[in-house]
Amino acid sequence: MSDRSSSPLPAAPSLVLASAGVLFASLCFGALPFFARSLTEQGMPPHIIAFYRFTLAAVVLSPLLFLHRDKARAILWGMAAGALMGLGWIGYVSALRSAPVSVVGVLYMTYPVFTLLIAWVLFRDRPPLRAVWAAGLIVVAATIASGPGAVPSAALPALVVSLAAPLGFGFGITVLVYRLTVLPPLARIAAVSLGSVLGLLPLVMTTDAAAMVPNGGEGWLLLLGISLGTALVPQLVYSVCSPMIGAARTAVIGSIELPTMFAVGVIAFGERISLAQAIACALILAAIMLSSQTRRTVAPHRADP
Repeated sequence: MSDRSSSPLPAAPSLVLASAGVLFASLCFGALPFFARSLTEQGMPPHIIAFYRFTLAAVVLSPLLFLHRDKARAILWGMAAGALMGLGWIGYVSALRSAPVSVVGVLYMTYPVFTLLIAWVLFRDRPPLRAVWAAGLIVVAATIASGPGAVPSAALPALVVSLAAPLGFGFGITVLVYRLTVLPPLARIAAVSLGSVLGLLPLVMTTDAAAMVPNGGEGWLLLLGISLGTALVPQLVYSVCSPMIGAARTAVIGSIELPTMFAVGVIAFGERISLAQAIACALILAAIMLSSQTRRTVAPHRADP
């Protein structure tokens, strides 16, 4: 995928503001486990949490799709990617109930590996050598973070299922790069968000109504936070700012997302960061730095709604 960092950069003040925007959005994305785990601790099912997260963006942005109805094929690709991402996100939320946030975060950050594999298999796009090395570092990091002794054995099945999230995200990125470029950024988010909602809707319709209502005012605030503070607002900021600074800079600044997840686990849930998890985090960050130096970076513009 192309790296826009070689394009003419905006003036210094605009570059600083755009960089700050990507930093803000990445911090918001990294804070997502706080809202997801807090809601599961209140008894809300993971698929309902996922549904709420995507619904606001879908409602607000979906009218844009009518303006681009001549690009129906691209919209359908986006919706298909969104459906897979939404269903995969159920595994991510489920894993947060039984595994440390840091480990779930490291496994989620394996999405570049899935991105490269899917792009290679489906779109015949052979990855550059630097990206392959970066992907290898990510695999090593995931193995260290989730290997024997690093997490309770009872959490391993949930961690395996959580890989559906980076798989879905990787598919979403490839669709973004190879099928959605004909749509403007906000329409892309709209298509993916709508697809996520529609993909989750059958599960939602079979859920007891009581399980869909949060517990009191705190629950409603958590839902507002996960839908507005980790989805719609940072998506909009990210979609505007990331093209201004290029994919390489976006990847480097966006790498703050993983340490933010670690901080959420420590501060909000009293988790302790083991040596294995710290090494895994360092390897992930090294992989992002390595991949950001190639034209087709392993950490591309974020497509996650």
